[in-house]
Amino acid sequence: MLRRKATTERPGRSMTAGVAGAADVAGAADVNRMLARLRTSGLKMTPQRIAIVRQIAADESHPSAQELFERLRPTSPTMSFATVYNTLAILCDAGLVASLSLAPGSARFDPNMRPHDHAVCDRCGAVRDVLAGVASPRSLSSPSGTGSSPVAPMSAMSAIGFEVRSVERIFRGLCLACARATAPAAARAARAATNRGRPGLFRASRINP
Repeated sequence: MLRRKATTERPGRSMTAGVAGAADVAGAADVNRMLARLRTSGLKMTPQRIAIVRQIAADESHPSAQELFERLRPTSPTMSFATVYNTLAILCDAGLVASLSLAPGSARFDPNMRPHDHAVCDRCGAVRDVLAGVASPRSLSSPSGTGSSPVAPMSAMSAIGFEVRSVERIFRGLCLACARATAPAAARAARAATNRGRPGLFRASRINP
């Protein structure tokens, strides 16, 4: 009798595959919802509009309409900027994509409609999603140094007759890449400042004949 060799599956691998599979299913569902909304709006389902939907649904960089247009142009050279802009406008009106004003310049578009905050890099402008509630406002220092929450309570909003549509938090600073890039420059500047006060420590940048 032949014995079947027992095989064991690594839990980590199966778990990773399960998470990836769930993400793929969620992404496909987002694409289908967006395409269905475009159909109900009366737009013809052209290959260009389908490409726009698939790109924005999978794009986590919060692109502007111009950035999205430039990313799609190599594979869709006949696509116009108006097609990209109008498609994004319909998706925003349907509540399937959010238009964000995080910094001076063009609006950015976010397909993640679940509650979350944003982190914006002061140097390169990169935008990243942050899970809502990961960092409490009270744990951060306010501009006045009091440590109070920068988000006004809903009662204060009601007191001034302000109708709140949504509450957003934006964390500003340096992303990991920019922080790493600026660290060596800051270290060199600190060493240069220290060396200026020490006699005999001089590095010539140019020697005149």
